[in-house]
Amino acid sequence: MLGFRRKEERSAAVSVQTRPGGGHAPLPVGAGERELYRALRQSVPIIDAAIYKMRRLIGDFKVRCPDPIAQERLQRFLDGVQVNAGGTGINEFLGIYLEELITYGNAVGEMVMSGGQVGALYNAGLRDLELEDDGALGIRVSVLEPGGKRECGHRELLLISALNPEAGSIWGVSLLRGLPFVSSVLLQIYETLGTNWERMGNVRFAVTCKPDGAGSAAERARQMAGEWKNAMSSREPRDFVAVGDVSIKAIGPDNQLMESDVPVRQMLEQIVAKLGLPPFLLGLSWSSTERMSSQQADVLTSELEAYRRVLTPAVLKVCRTWLMLEGLPQDCEVVWDEITMQDEVDHANARYYTARARKLERELELSGQERGDNL
Repeated sequence: MLGFRRKEERSAAVSVQTRPGGGHAPLPVGAGERELYRALRQSVPIIDAAIYKMRRLIGDFKVRCPDPIAQERLQRFLDGVQVNAGGTGINEFLGIYLEELITYGNAVGEMVMSGGQVGALYNAGLRDLELEDDGALGIRVSVLEPGGKRECGHRELLLISALNPEAGSIWGVSLLRGLPFVSSVLLQIYETLGTNWERMGNVRFAVTCKPDGAGSAAERARQMAGEWKNAMSSREPRDFVAVGDVSIKAIGPDNQLMESDVPVRQMLEQIVAKLGLPPFLLGLSWSSTERMSSQQADVLTSELEAYRRVLTPAVLKVCRTWLMLEGLPQDCEVVWDEITMQDEVDHANARYYTARARKLERELELSGQERGDNL
């Protein structure tokens, strides 16, 4: 086990233990399901957009410590810590962490040691890891490599979260569970629409010629077919000249496309209901006066607060580990910014009506006291 040391006792850097080696490794448990969710985000833009919006709507936070010096140093560390290869700040780490959590139901991160201190934060990919129950209410993390699997020995440096896990399971539940079937129907409708438009947009013609008996009919048909092909393939306007009784008709102009508005909306309603975001935030204008009601704002706020409750333990573990290694008191708390989903005008009106109600209540109390004194 890696023992925590004070800042004065610097040690050599520790490599990232959750990063796999080269070569092809065996597939971990649930790899097929996670690959399906990854493909789902790539195929259905509205799902990918919803996850990115949740990442930005989660908001920012501050860490409070009883010691103001410790708080200032800790905040400076959180703002400037290296994340993965090219990121900076714990918000970057939490954004990727939340994306993994929503998409796959689990997220794994690591505090990378450097010189006896937390030098960086690393988001581990679930495609290279295997999570196992160690039988003592803990999680054993192993890295899958070509020669087998390698267990991560320094569990105190790992950050592991699960989203809405089932009873007795260490695996979380992806927010996208239940969407593959609905999305497959939606994609099938889109693919059919594209095929129909390709057929009807690229007009086919039927050229009918009634020969007058002079010359070979086959030879005249070949000449006419060649001239028609040259006329249709030319990028510039070109006339088609034929001799005899020739008629040209478009194939399929009377065919009508199936109505897709209703089935597409039904599929999108199921997707939006699962994602938990109002439709207009995803670019769906189903109403001319679409806006977020107070009930929708309350529901969305509760959803974001649920994600914050999952992220808070990971943030606290990073903060307390850094404070311990610095020899500072480990007392700290995470204070998230208030989630505001309504317009500032609505907040101002709410404060105005609240102040007015309090004023009326005080006036009624004073008038009641005066009547009592007169009696």
